[in-house]
Amino acid sequence: MAEQINQTTIKNEVTLEGVGLHTGKQVTLTFKPATADTGYVFKRVDLEGAPEIAADVSYVVDTQRGTSLEKNGVSIQTCEHVLAACVGLEIDNVLIEMNESEPPIMDGSSKFFVEALEKAGKTELDAAREEYVVKDVISYVDEKTGSELVIMPSNEYEITTMVDFGTKILGTQNASIKSLSEFKDQISDSRTFSFLHELETLLEHGLIRGGDLNNAIVYVDKELSSDTMEKLRKAFNKDEISVKPNGILDNLTLHHPNEAARHKLLDVIGDLALIGTRIRGKVIATKPGHFVNTEFAKKLAKHIKDEKRNNVPQVDLNQPPLMDVNQIMKMLPHRPPFLLVDKIFELTDEYVIGTKGVTMNEQFFNGHFPGAPVMPGVLIVEAMAQTGGIFILSTVPDPENYLTYFMKIDKVKFKQKVVPGDQLIFKCNLITPIRRGICHMQGYAFANGKLCAEAELMAQIVKSKDA
Repeated sequence: MAEQINQTTIKNEVTLEGVGLHTGKQVTLTFKPATADTGYVFKRVDLEGAPEIAADVSYVVDTQRGTSLEKNGVSIQTCEHVLAACVGLEIDNVLIEMNESEPPIMDGSSKFFVEALEKAGKTELDAAREEYVVKDVISYVDEKTGSELVIMPSNEYEITTMVDFGTKILGTQNASIKSLSEFKDQISDSRTFSFLHELETLLEHGLIRGGDLNNAIVYVDKELSSDTMEKLRKAFNKDEISVKPNGILDNLTLHHPNEAARHKLLDVIGDLALIGTRIRGKVIATKPGHFVNTEFAKKLAKHIKDEKRNNVPQVDLNQPPLMDVNQIMKMLPHRPPFLLVDKIFELTDEYVIGTKGVTMNEQFFNGHFPGAPVMPGVLIVEAMAQTGGIFILSTVPDPENYLTYFMKIDKVKFKQKVVPGDQLIFKCNLITPIRRGICHMQGYAFANGKLCAEAELMAQIVKSKDA
């Protein structure tokens, strides 16, 4: 069995101040420790009620000049550089408080966020880290732009980005990391960039108000006219502006020859953080951008959700069970034909796994579509509940003296039919701790490698009158 890796958060809170790139507003951002399973959550302390927005791809509303989230009218702009720093340092849970809608741009990279988080320190939490292990190739293609993101199995979270802007100045660039451990030194200081023609448009529309020539690399992809030169001098409060031999404005020196590709890799990490779970797989991103990154994140998040629901427990039916039918009958009050679970294979503090072999001899097949027998859905739910009954009865020293009663069935869904010859596998997970004999569980039924039914079940055990 693989060694459990625990979730992390930061030890202390830490604050940065700066200017939002697009809003031009002064902003204070504070990273704060968070409990297990919080993930990354933004909190707008400048608004009434200090509303929170989880870093979740379902809240993405705009990808024009960065990735923006919105929930109930509250927005967070350009979240990707902050999120990339959290993922890159393998911090799983953090609360990000801001008094404006946009984090400070700092130098246009993740470097200052990384430094702040390292200053805050990292601590382990008493909860297992969830990681999605990629088993199949999953891809997303944007037909308009030719952009494509692909993920495939790998032992680490690897990322390769390939950019091609079709300009002589930038040309084709690639960047790669083989592990998140390389993020800090290889990627985090790679700054955002823009082309001169984009910069002119943004300035004309009153955007990039927080921009100065210290937080963005500007690639000069057209002739720098005297009119443009004047606009740039005025916008950035500079006496003189010129172009370096490598085709960028003279405000900055590149940290890496392929800094543009490295920054695109940084953006991919930040945008894929919105999936909400750690990933183990290799991402190859061809001409990535915020739109294609987040569309891919949506597809991957749905795939992960579907796979979780179809996560068939691995049960070796040839092994002796934890409990056979005779042991089950000593615990459950049910008897044939209403005993609907044959074996129990696993029983822990959190879940139970049981099975039932469905045969043509079941009495209900005599009356339920005899010509095309199908196991009634309500009996699948009953079988699930009996499996859950084993779980709850295992918590008392004298289970034979108790009866189990349904209190509530909720969110029932039937996905596949169950027919004679099927081997049903049931898994019931505890949703909330058992209190006063009341057990609240999430039940699943699987057959033929697929989810057949699911339901939330609530039951109570009560001492029988004969006890």
